[in-house]
Amino acid sequence: MNNTIYIPIFIMILSLSACNQVVPISPSPTPSSGIEGQVTKGPMCPGPVAIGDNTCPDQPYQATISVFDFSNQLITQFESDRSGLFKIPLSPGTYLLHPESDKSLPHAADQTVVVMEGQFTQVTIIYDTGMR
Repeated sequence: MNNTIYIPIFIMILSLSACNQVVPISPSPTPSSGIEGQVTKGPMCPGPVAIGDNTCPDQPYQATISVFDFSNQLITQFESDRSGLFKIPLSPGTYLLHPESDKSLPHAADQTVVVMEGQFTQVTIIYDTGMR
C-alpha cells in the first residue's frame, strides 16, 4: 500500500522538475561597429615646448562623453577608463561626441564621428588643460 502512494508522488515530482529545466540562452551577438579610442589631457608642462619635445606628453584622462545622434538626441553616455581608453558599440551612422566638463578647464571640443558597418572608428579626444 505504501508503494502505491509513493509512485504518484514520484511521478508528480518528476513532472515538476521537468518544468524547471533551464533552457540555455545563446549570448547576444557582439556588436561589430562603434567607436574606440583614448581620451588625454594636455599640455601638462608650463611654458613653451619645442616642436618634437616629448619630455612632457599629454596624459590619459578619465572623462565622461555624451553621444548624440544627427537629430541631437542623447544616444548614450560613457566614461573612459583610468588609461583614458574606451570602446563603445554603436550602430552605423553619424554621431556627435560631446566631452563633458564640470568646470571651464580642462575642456574638449565636440567631434562629429561617422561609424561604418562592421568597423570601430578610431577617435582621440584631447582635453585642453589651459597650461601655457
